Amino acid sequence: MSETITIERMAYGPEGIGHLENGKTVFVEGAVTGDTVAVELTEDKPRFARGRAVDVLEPSPQRVAVPCPAGCGGCLWAPLAYEAQLAAKRDAVISALVRTAKLPADQAEALVAACVPSKRQWGYRNKLELACGTDAAGRLVLGMRAAGTDQLVPLESCPLAHRNIEGAPKALRGALRYLSGADDLGIFRVGVRGSLRTRDVEIALWTTPGAFPRAAAAKTLGSALKNTSLVRVVAEPGRARKVKKVEALAGKGCWEEELAEERFLISAPSFFQVNTAQAEKLIDLVLEGLQVEEGDYVADLYSGAGTFSLPLAAAGAEVVAVESAGSSVRDLRRNAERAGVDIEVVGGDAARELPELGELDALVVDPPRAGLAPGVVDSIAAAAPRRVAYVSCDPQTWARDVALFEAAGYRLVRATPVDLFPQTYHVEVVSIFERTTS
Repeated sequence: MSETITIERMAYGPEGIGHLENGKTVFVEGAVTGDTVAVELTEDKPRFARGRAVDVLEPSPQRVAVPCPAGCGGCLWAPLAYEAQLAAKRDAVISALVRTAKLPADQAEALVAACVPSKRQWGYRNKLELACGTDAAGRLVLGMRAAGTDQLVPLESCPLAHRNIEGAPKALRGALRYLSGADDLGIFRVGVRGSLRTRDVEIALWTTPGAFPRAAAAKTLGSALKNTSLVRVVAEPGRARKVKKVEALAGKGCWEEELAEERFLISAPSFFQVNTAQAEKLIDLVLEGLQVEEGDYVADLYSGAGTFSLPLAAAGAEVVAVESAGSSVRDLRRNAERAGVDIEVVGGDAARELPELGELDALVVDPPRAGLAPGVVDSIAAAAPRRVAYVSCDPQTWARDVALFEAAGYRLVRATPVDLFPQTYHVEVVSIFERTTS
């Protein structure tokens, strides 16, 4: 049985939200705001239901054509017009403040700025991470895991990626099939990074430990995709992907990108924002919000390879950067030296290291999706920075932490959504807090 409904808004996820005839909220896969759809229910809970759109009876005025037929799940908001995507992302941030941080709706509305659009709506990604598998004939396949499943969707190209790596899936598939022959080389993931600014392209082969044809790989892959670096990352497959070592097989052994007038060298296992131009918007918002003065003592927690540390140091701050990932720590030290800035780099967990830093003038924190670890907000309050910039990639965990900051003597003064990921529901938020207690 199916039911006809109209989609009222987007969830913070791939689904549209509407209501069934009985008034129950339903999350609908394959529908966008304004669609009238026939919905087949897949899950019926006491308080909500889930379903999928089996037919779009009346398309939304905000529905647009999708340029990619792959169906890998990497751009599930592509059928929604871009302006509508931006509005939905801002609404998601406001909703998180109301539902999770328990702020009044009018206050949340006033605090959240318009979502900063991406100059490139397609072709913005500087990185592709391709999963490996085999087809029915036993040949190697490169692609993406379909959302929420282990199903590998083969890719020929990806229109979200920069033009110099867009066709990497097809090019590397053929080269890796030739390289492997009848052997299993233990390759379980292939990373490709490309810069439009430096023209660098790096291929990273993630493999299990064991023998590997290094020279043959350098020759074969070099002819398939014009690259400046080829590395082998020896690791165990799985979500943690603990890295044992990185071997440079050809070229520079790292990837170089230009960001905020600085050059960054990035190792294959190190995190770096995938939308370079939008990452500069994050930096601008953090610097503007912190109002750093010459000589201010500033901490950068979860600092990565120095996205915020280097611009803060260039602005005259005395920066201490805390990062737990070994490859990022090494990259940050190297990048600071190349930039000619003095940054104290602490390799360790932010929750453990923060209490040892002493009193701060300002602080920036850019945690993983899970948000801040228990106790970190209290440690920040003890360090008493005048202002805190919190950069988040998850509105829900961020809103949870907003409430903790408010309880610890800090007031949220501004939150700016930044669209780093067009055609997806993901949004980055740059928020600024001011200390209200002396």
